[in-house]
Amino acid sequence: MSVATALPFSTPRLLDRLLRPRSIAIVGASADPRSFGGFVQGNLDAGGYDGALHLVSRSSDEIRGRPCVRSVADLPEGIDVAVLAIPEAGVCDAVRELAARRCHAAVLFASGYAETGDEGRARQDTLVAAAGDMALVGPNCMGYTNFEAGVALTFELIQPYPAKGRPGIAIVAQSGFMAATMRDAFIGRGMPITSQFSTGNEAGIGVEDVVAQHLSDAQTRVIAVYAEQLRRPALFLQLARQARAAGKPIVLLMPGRSERARQAAASHTGALAGDHAVACTALAREAVVVVDTLDELFDTCAILLRVPRPPSGGVAFVTGSGAMKNIALDFADAIGLELPALSASTTQWLTDHLPGYAVAENPLDYTTIGVRQPGLIGEIVHTMAADPQVASVVLAIPVGPVMAQRDKAQHIVPALASVDKPVVLVLTGDHGPVEPFFIDAIRDSGVPLFRSVDRALRALRRVTAYARQLERAARAGAAQAAAVALPGPVPANRIHAEYQGKAWLAAAGIPVPAGALATHADEAVAVARRIGWPVVIKAQASALPHKSDVGGVIVGLADEAALRAAWQQMIANVSHHRPELVLDGVLVEAMGARGLELVVGATRDADWGPAVLVGLGGVWIEALKDVRLLPADLAEEDIVTELQQLKAAPLLNGIRGAAGVDLRAIARVVATVGAQMLAQPDIAEVDINPLVAYPDRVLALDALLVRRAST
Repeated sequence: MSVATALPFSTPRLLDRLLRPRSIAIVGASADPRSFGGFVQGNLDAGGYDGALHLVSRSSDEIRGRPCVRSVADLPEGIDVAVLAIPEAGVCDAVRELAARRCHAAVLFASGYAETGDEGRARQDTLVAAAGDMALVGPNCMGYTNFEAGVALTFELIQPYPAKGRPGIAIVAQSGFMAATMRDAFIGRGMPITSQFSTGNEAGIGVEDVVAQHLSDAQTRVIAVYAEQLRRPALFLQLARQARAAGKPIVLLMPGRSERARQAAASHTGALAGDHAVACTALAREAVVVVDTLDELFDTCAILLRVPRPPSGGVAFVTGSGAMKNIALDFADAIGLELPALSASTTQWLTDHLPGYAVAENPLDYTTIGVRQPGLIGEIVHTMAADPQVASVVLAIPVGPVMAQRDKAQHIVPALASVDKPVVLVLTGDHGPVEPFFIDAIRDSGVPLFRSVDRALRALRRVTAYARQLERAARAGAAQAAAVALPGPVPANRIHAEYQGKAWLAAAGIPVPAGALATHADEAVAVARRIGWPVVIKAQASALPHKSDVGGVIVGLADEAALRAAWQQMIANVSHHRPELVLDGVLVEAMGARGLELVVGATRDADWGPAVLVGLGGVWIEALKDVRLLPADLAEEDIVTELQQLKAAPLLNGIRGAAGVDLRAIARVVATVGAQMLAQPDIAEVDINPLVAYPDRVLALDALLVRRAST
């Protein structure tokens, strides 16, 4: 059941009734405070819930002063939400009875459904059918908590946690354990939380529905998501676009980074671009902050909560230790985090205010001057933050004795809080003790606190990337292309022969070698005379995508005699390895000059759409896998930036006196392939390997074009 389409009211309205219910029923209420039903009732009492609360219990007439009814059939009609705190065996009947009582939604804690396999999936399908138009949360979930309204429909014991009017973080997770883990982490840092929601198996309400609700919630500033599978990718991407426009970052942890290739992949591109990688590329296109670890999720949310629209630029690192400065340099380089050079005006200010032996640079070691002048540290941070190349600042300082902590609380923390860019405070010393008044001052300021330089820099790498993603998203999609006609009918194996793929590339404006298809030796000689010697010949058939494996490629043919001999040899090679194969002919092409071999490709994920790939090609693609996976509509200037992120970037730029290659020409090929993937839904994969790059041009020496299966 798709809640968004099956229910007679909109998803936001439904979620509002779930998060702020006027009436609740607990099916399986119990006097035992440690039972699931007991926890739910205890949470509602602790939160001061003042709506109508109905208890269903077979064994009790009243619980904690509230009357009970014996069955669901005894409940009034139209209850907003019912919590089923009962074993799986009774859930389906209870759901059916609740639907008959026109209950709007039910929260199902019970397990034993789709998470267990085919039999469980069948039970879940039966459950969905029994629910009819009633929305389901779960099954196999821990429910949800709206901290703003004091409504905790979960079998955890929840302590009230008011946000005190501050905009906060909304937690959405398919796993109840992860929802609780995220909540505890944010509470431990004193960060406001609006709600936590566990969606479980998502028989009804899914991650997408909850995210949609929080986009319209004025109190939600950041949405933290844990999802093992986004079941409605197109909807999630649409919501991500809305979140980007609203200035509400979505921070997502989605496990499954394995590069396991798809079994159906016919090209290098298809094998290198696993579905998780394509998903992450599509999500990054919409500026979803995809993190790799829980620590990154906690830390990135902490920074974005304070500055949800971070500026673009690098990081300034400020400390009073030369050793810490060096550590920051090494670590930032290892994770690819930019520590930009400071402007002349910033350098001059630092020179004027620091001791003569201090070096005015980024990272900055301001020496021991902060001991005598703690207020100067705040001025330094403000000066660094004002630099046009700096988008965020890290201040790494020791905790110090009580007097030093009081100085920091009075002078440094307020200065950090007044910076309008992301700024984080790192108190070094791992778990070294910090005075309560110092902790309170930091939390009241809203400045993110770290005890690890590594974690702070990793989080700022995500924040920095997010700022650039926002800029890229604004530039992406500007160039659109008309669809270039595909070459004839779809082959049986969906793979077009090289000559067909190259004709399509040429029509799209991608340079290919001069040449033509020949069906006999005399025709091959005529083609060679027209395009000039030397030439290469390649056997052509849809069923022969990897020609060199059967001796179907012969290069360096300098004259007619060599070409005729090579023709006979190639036909013999192919006949020996593939006697059943009928060739379309032989492609005769001018030999390309040596250059830097790259790969440009594209793949289409059934859920997430197309992505393009560029990297080192030729024989190196499988050995080094030095590639970048990009959105299909990325602007050319951003493609050039991505090329510089390759490990092979020094080769692109020219080393040891060799000239660099034409980066713009490479970017145009990547952009053209991406534009055709968007314009041609029938294309499954494209693989240009190698695309040879020269100082002033590029040339596609091989091409594989794969069509989608007919539906």
